[in-house]
Amino acid sequence: MEGIYILLGVLAVILLLIVCNIRVVPQAYVYVVERFGAFHAAWGTGLHWKFPLIEKVAKRVSIKEQVVDFQPQSVITKDNVTMQIDTVVFFQITNAMQFTYGVERPISAIENLTATTLRNIVGDLDLEATLTSRDIINTRITAILDEATDRWGIKVQRVELKNILPPREIQDAMERQMKADRERREKVIQAEAEKKSQILVAEGEKESKILRAQADKEAKILSAEADKQSLILQADAIREQKIREAEGEAQAINMVQQAVADSIIKLNEANPNEQVIQLKSLEAFGKAADGRATKIIIPSEIQGLAGLATGIKEVVGSNNAPQIKQ
Repeated sequence: MEGIYILLGVLAVILLLIVCNIRVVPQAYVYVVERFGAFHAAWGTGLHWKFPLIEKVAKRVSIKEQVVDFQPQSVITKDNVTMQIDTVVFFQITNAMQFTYGVERPISAIENLTATTLRNIVGDLDLEATLTSRDIINTRITAILDEATDRWGIKVQRVELKNILPPREIQDAMERQMKADRERREKVIQAEAEKKSQILVAEGEKESKILRAQADKEAKILSAEADKQSLILQADAIREQKIREAEGEAQAINMVQQAVADSIIKLNEANPNEQVIQLKSLEAFGKAADGRATKIIIPSEIQGLAGLATGIKEVVGSNNAPQIKQ
């Protein structure tokens, strides 16, 4: 029975050793394993087992991207201005073995390397260039750190200047300068706005005068055209009136001439004798001498009007008197 208990005890110890030496590596981690004090393997994500008393996990390394915010560093610019600059470094461990055995205290090494590199870069720049060249400084620091930390198994993704703090008197001078610049820009903007306003007012007045002149011109043109049309219409009316009067007179003359011609035709058809013709001439002479004429010229044909009248009277009297037969 004692042998069985001893065997069970041995099996329990072996099982406990097996269970205690099982390692599960989580995601985004790498375990650096040493055997007899020397590097043996880098375990990735998954289930692993190590030999007890022979192997040990020397370091658990995270391969996730990490962020380190370093304390402000005192730097001096090219124009001897001392300022405080703090940086933020984004890095990732790409080789766990180099990270474990490459450098002692790697975060402190990165901080010191960042500080010295920053001093070298800012030392070549003046104050204004330092304040306005953050992207250039970030790019240069990132390139230098990435190259320097490559043998440590570290990949520097980017470096950002978090704050740039110049001395208080410099800040006050910069604030005064910024205030003066803002006031100057405000005055310039106000002057430009006033100038544009005056230009717009002048252009408006100019356009208004032009429009008024054009309106006056068009009104005068329309008035002249109206007067012209009125004169044309008046002239047309007078001409039409004269034409109608002339046509009326012509028609009257034609009617008179037609009446005269008709009377002549009737006289010719009646075959008048000479005495009747002389009588008509006498009537016409009477109409001509109706009292309005101041001078009368008697035609030679009617000089013997008295004899004609006496002859007519005798003829009438002879016709009316009783005839006496002898």
